[in-house]
Amino acid sequence: MSRRSGILEFAVLGLLRESPMHGYELRKRLNTSLGVFRAFSYGTLYPCLKTLVANGWLIEEPGNTSEDALAAPLAGRRAKIVYRLTAEGKEHFEELLSQTGPDAYEDEHFAARFAFFGQTSRDVRMRVLEGRRSRLEERLEKMRASLARTRERLDDYTLELQRHGMESVEREVRWLNELIESERAGRDLQGPASGGSAQQDTTSGASGGLPRPGDTPGTDTPDDTAT
Repeated sequence: MSRRSGILEFAVLGLLRESPMHGYELRKRLNTSLGVFRAFSYGTLYPCLKTLVANGWLIEEPGNTSEDALAAPLAGRRAKIVYRLTAEGKEHFEELLSQTGPDAYEDEHFAARFAFFGQTSRDVRMRVLEGRRSRLEERLEKMRASLARTRERLDDYTLELQRHGMESVEREVRWLNELIESERAGRDLQGPASGGSAQQDTTSGASGGLPRPGDTPGTDTPDDTAT
């Protein structure tokens, strides 16, 4: 399984842990709540859903709202299929949430993991944040060394671009330092989660708070039937 597929499966399981959804709603939530998935298609989502169903982590159910029942015949389509997390799927998602290895703090996966920090225990959040900070500090050191070696050979625009990249990493490190300090002090992020994809975690005391576009580093025709 590719890293990209793994991230998508993690995010789908996390969203369905909140409530059952049909494919179009899932794609919309992935687009709006998790920026890393802004550019992906139903051709990517539905094979992922089928894999999760085959693994026993999701089940498919017919849509049962009055809106679904009326819309499908009028549009000449089958009723929407709703995807629901199974007990095994919930257990698998919780296992994924507990992982703190390098994949948890790489660029794309970190954004998805952070989006579900409201469902993650405090000690795991700390390890992921500290891992992310360590990775970025290593990256920043390499960027500075590279700039020092090549500064005299770069034109002003290329030099400015490299400086911009360094400043972006420095900003994220400062942001991570603030989050780590808050976690160590026992403070949780407050406020409603954007898109509602993070829930109150009664075991860890974490309140949901999705990363907003300014805080984190880093028109489709709906087809509501599974193919």
